[in-house]
Amino acid sequence: MSTSTRSRPSAKTARKSSWYVTPLRVLAIVIALGIGIVFSYWAAMITLTPIEDHGQAVGNTDAGHSLRFYLDQPDIKEAIRQLGGNLVLFAPLGILLPVVFSRLRGPLRLALVCGLISFMVELTQGFAVQGRAFDIDDVILNTAGVVLAYLLVGRKLANLIRGPKK
Repeated sequence: MSTSTRSRPSAKTARKSSWYVTPLRVLAIVIALGIGIVFSYWAAMITLTPIEDHGQAVGNTDAGHSLRFYLDQPDIKEAIRQLGGNLVLFAPLGILLPVVFSRLRGPLRLALVCGLISFMVELTQGFAVQGRAFDIDDVILNTAGVVLAYLLVGRKLANLIRGPKK
């Protein structure tokens, strides 16, 4: 009994036939690295610049304390600026890192790496930057922003540029 089956080209064969795929992926990764460098400079300027108003810098190691403080304020603009700013600050890492490093695809690995980066920035602020202080809520919000950006955009973009994770 013989069955005729059509042979479909494998994914590898289909990729090899498109000569422009690899150069486009390389270009996308180079662009992502360039954006990452610009982002790093911008983030460093925002987070590591001394603040003249020293009354604002109070350290916080109690998770949720700063969140409650800002949410209890009558001026909602300040809460949005502080909380939203920390959510958005490191969010580009949730898009850039999975594109450049395939090992960082996945919310848990990405959260661990970016949480550590944010923790180190906060430690630097607390110990070395005049007018700034360590705030664990900033680490939590920065990490949450990274994971949200990954889930909304980074995962799809990384799969598009680098191909599905093996």
